[in-house]
Amino acid sequence: MSDLTELAGRYIAIWNEPDEAKRAAAIAELYTADATYTDPLADVRGHDGIGAVITGARDQFKGFEFKILGDVDANHHIARFRWELVPESGGENIVIGFDVVVSDGAGKIKTVCGFLDKVPAGA
Repeated sequence: MSDLTELAGRYIAIWNEPDEAKRAAAIAELYTADATYTDPLADVRGHDGIGAVITGARDQFKGFEFKILGDVDANHHIARFRWELVPESGGENIVIGFDVVVSDGAGKIKTVCGFLDKVPAGA
């Protein structure tokens, strides 16, 4: 397992962390202080901004979990991977996304650029 594959796994685990304090601590540990997160619905900087985006998604999709879909493709300090949002009880995904994560080279995330490939109507 590459370091970036492990980094992607930790990234997804944060999206699934139900405890807000644990999630905030994990964000502080995984992201640089000035990290950015950009997707079609958000463009934020810093731990608080990233935490707010994740909390918003968790609130909107209660009872769902994020999973990496397929393999993590990585080179140098950049990883790309697909992910899905599925019911915790099992079943079809309702969201599929594609994220590009840029590491600072020391094990922290500096930038996330996200794309949404499948979204539910009205989301």
